[in-house]
Amino acid sequence: MTECVIVGGGVAGAAAACLLGPRALLIERESAAHDKICGEFLSWEAQAYLARLGIDLTALGAAPIDRVRLIHGDQVAEAALPFRGMGLTRRVLDEALLTRAAASGATVLRGHAVRGYADGVLEVAGQGRLPAPLLYLATGKHDLRGIRRIPAGPPAEWVGLKMYLTLDPGQQAELAGHIEVMLFTGGYGGLQLVEGGRANFCLLLDRTRFQQAGRTWAGVAQLLSDECPPLGRRLRDAQPLLDQPLSIFRVPYGYVHVPRRTDPQGVFRLGDQMGVIPSFCGDGVSIALHSAFAAAAADDPVAYHLQTARQIGRPIHRAGRFYAAGQRMPVLAVRAARHWPGALRWVARLTRLARRDIIA
Repeated sequence: MTECVIVGGGVAGAAAACLLGPRALLIERESAAHDKICGEFLSWEAQAYLARLGIDLTALGAAPIDRVRLIHGDQVAEAALPFRGMGLTRRVLDEALLTRAAASGATVLRGHAVRGYADGVLEVAGQGRLPAPLLYLATGKHDLRGIRRIPAGPPAEWVGLKMYLTLDPGQQAELAGHIEVMLFTGGYGGLQLVEGGRANFCLLLDRTRFQQAGRTWAGVAQLLSDECPPLGRRLRDAQPLLDQPLSIFRVPYGYVHVPRRTDPQGVFRLGDQMGVIPSFCGDGVSIALHSAFAAAAADDPVAYHLQTARQIGRPIHRAGRFYAAGQRMPVLAVRAARHWPGALRWVARLTRLARRDIIA
């Protein structure tokens, strides 16, 4: 008998289904795993949690990443990461987790959108009304009607874009083993390799600059290439692999859910429904996995939300402060990193979950 209903089949929802097994019904609106606007960087915490779920990242073709470059204009600082990361598309990772969830005994219902939630009941397209005495909300950056997030302030007017690229062989070789974080006027971007030698270029840009670029991928690529010559070299002979970039708008970066008396009973928030970390630090997947492990082991939603908010709130708050400083003083940020390469490793450590909080 189903005791737990999970809405959303991304990293957080699928991981929770793996852990809850036969107790769980997972409802995913898409019929198959698909590309998502995500940096697709897997830190050591994410790798540790995935290994416990039986996911072999090497077998899936994940690209190793052990160095970081911080770039502003034509200035570049480089350092070793304090851990070895990996790059893997969400399409491949999500499918692996959903397959694992089904093998664990969870019921996985694909191709059905959840329309809303009220009084412990879900409205599911094609299924009607479905009781959900225990609900694990894993809808990512998209809110569910009847149980929306309440950010502390208005979301930033950022446009998020993502494109997969085939790079020139020489540029691909230069990028291999690195993640490149670029500070632009009014935004930032990240470039790294994923499986199959493809490059993932993910960025956030202020809406006014997006409009200046003509609101097209070609315009954005040209605008940023002119501002950042190293990026221009990467993109010069690159071939886009999507007809249009993936996009998202008004994401509440910095959000951390704190339980309120008005919260519905029996609801556990997972992943971006629990907290949204600025994406430049590459810890979103590990936070999603951490929330799944914590919620699957919890009995009380209030205690779970309070503890998880404390654990993820620290890196989310620090990431926001580092980003703000980088936007105010990008030249100084890169110069400091060039003179003190340990600064990049220090920032990487401070924007991650503390080792003591990782669930053994």
